[in-house]
Amino acid sequence: MPIPERRTRPLWRTLATAATAALLAVLVSPGAAQSAAPRESKPVYSYDKAIRESVWVDTRLDGDGDGKTDRVAVDIIRPREPAQQGRKVPVIMDASPYYSCCGRGNESQLKTYDEHGNVVQFPLYYDNYFVPRGYAFVAVDLAGTNRSDGCVDVGGRSDIQSGKAVVDWLNGRGKGYTTRTGTERAKAGWTNGRTGMIGKSYDATIANGVAATGVEGLKTIVPIGGISSWYDYYFQQGAPLYDSGPEWLSDYVESPEARARCAAVQKRLVDEAPRTGDWTGLWDERNYVPDAAKVKASVFVVHGMQDLNVRAKHFGQWWDALAKAGVDRKIWLAQTGHVDPFDSRRSAWVDTLHRWFDHELLGYDNGVDREPMADIERTPDHWTTDRVWPPRTTDAVRLSPAKGSAAGVGKLGLKHGSGTEAFTDDPKLSETDWAAQIDKSTPDKAGFITEPLGKDLRLSGSSKVTVTATPSTATAHLSAVLVDLGPATIRDYADAGEGITTLTDRTCWGASTAGDSSCFLRTEAKTADVDRTVFSRGWADLGNHASDRTGRPLTPGKSYTITVDLAPSDHVVPAGHRLALIVAGTDKDLIDPPSTKPTLTLDLARTSALVPLVGGAHAFASATAGTHTAAPRTPAPERMADPRPFRPVPGGSAR
Repeated sequence: MPIPERRTRPLWRTLATAATAALLAVLVSPGAAQSAAPRESKPVYSYDKAIRESVWVDTRLDGDGDGKTDRVAVDIIRPREPAQQGRKVPVIMDASPYYSCCGRGNESQLKTYDEHGNVVQFPLYYDNYFVPRGYAFVAVDLAGTNRSDGCVDVGGRSDIQSGKAVVDWLNGRGKGYTTRTGTERAKAGWTNGRTGMIGKSYDATIANGVAATGVEGLKTIVPIGGISSWYDYYFQQGAPLYDSGPEWLSDYVESPEARARCAAVQKRLVDEAPRTGDWTGLWDERNYVPDAAKVKASVFVVHGMQDLNVRAKHFGQWWDALAKAGVDRKIWLAQTGHVDPFDSRRSAWVDTLHRWFDHELLGYDNGVDREPMADIERTPDHWTTDRVWPPRTTDAVRLSPAKGSAAGVGKLGLKHGSGTEAFTDDPKLSETDWAAQIDKSTPDKAGFITEPLGKDLRLSGSSKVTVTATPSTATAHLSAVLVDLGPATIRDYADAGEGITTLTDRTCWGASTAGDSSCFLRTEAKTADVDRTVFSRGWADLGNHASDRTGRPLTPGKSYTITVDLAPSDHVVPAGHRLALIVAGTDKDLIDPPSTKPTLTLDLARTSALVPLVGGAHAFASATAGTHTAAPRTPAPERMADPRPFRPVPGGSAR
């Protein structure tokens, strides 16, 4: 169904009048009062002379069980001139577990310190660019990482409280100290408390989780490739996505001293996250979607539609829940995998982010809230916009599979099918193998294809595939994918760069010091010429047919019905191309195989795909009316490369 439009009230909710905006401009800008409210913050403050300090904030939790509440390390850089003049500044914050173990950004930057423990380098460009423009930048070490106390609990209470406690401290509600163990208090009197959280992957996940607490003072979040439910990072509907659980990630990011004291937390991550795929209370604690109604911050979502690390389901269910709650929101959807827009659309990204923070944190009426809600990458480096996303004319349309002239090569359309199709799980094969053999009868998949389209057909949002299948064994996994069959040039998301190539020259974004450069390696799109594109996918354990939360053994020879959630996307199938639905077993490197190799027989009369079509059923009927000629094939690889296996590290070195 179409997603409701954002609330009509302004994004900037607490500073509502032009007069207040003009007054705020005086407070955050040097020199004389301006005659009109500003539209853009300027780099008027010294980065070299900025105040750099470290504070340890009390989380009020004792995650490591040592009898003392844990303190998290907070490294701060803020412009000196406003502090000297008694003016308060807003905060941009990135809370991360990666500042000492794994690095941030395309160049894996770490925090660095001098011999006295004073911070020298803040990773990424946020400090270089925004501090001269009147913002403070705050980099938080999650509990159990770098210079913080406590334990990493992978998206649980400790992780989220690491960020929330700092927002509380910035707003005068928490306790901070000048040292990790001392008693001298540190106050945040230099800030007005207005905080925006940003980050990619794990960092984005923390922003989602902190926003879901409803904490006062958090005005906006910008989650880039963020997780919305940790269960859905490790499983989908009972199907395991990796060969390990959250305990591996906790051990990967924790400081050496935290590993020595956090055995109890590690044990809980093992015991309460069974590899059966059953939902436990541990996953409830790490699911932020039900708390979307508590979110008081605006949300600027950024995600790669071909992200096979933090898969697109995460942004889809979060976006839908935020929309239902009426949260002010904006979205960018790229063709990339797990890539920061700074590395795929750099200039436009920095400009948009600058205006977003100016609007949300400084209150500038710069029009960013009146721009289209969605930016969508159609082909490499070519973007379109939508006033509302998904578009208002989007409607869920039920497409049905039907038998074709050969086994496993069927038809897809509006008419109900009948009969059966069967396939046998082959864990050695992937979605790219299935798609490459779509017009051939193979034992490992069942494919259903439209005729070549006479008009473009746009799918916008999340799809669902309902499958009725009879297994031959007591365990079975299912995959369902949507494929655009036709020649195209796409970002090569299966490549190591996931759609980008890193070059050797640099561009600079803000001011620099000897220890903290604002200059970063330039990138360009890494493309591939293909003759088929998988653009949406989903998986399930058929044993979860009765419940997403609990699986059960299957009875061979008995039919079961399950609805598989497919990842959201926004994809145009061009005229001349064909749309295909493939149903198969294990998707190599994207889910783990079952303990058996079942044959599954599909009941086509009770199998269908519910897809979000712009223009609804009429658009599909119009696009598929009559007989059309398929688009000519252009030279392309024999097949798209298989997605490579990930280690379960959102935003770290996952390949």
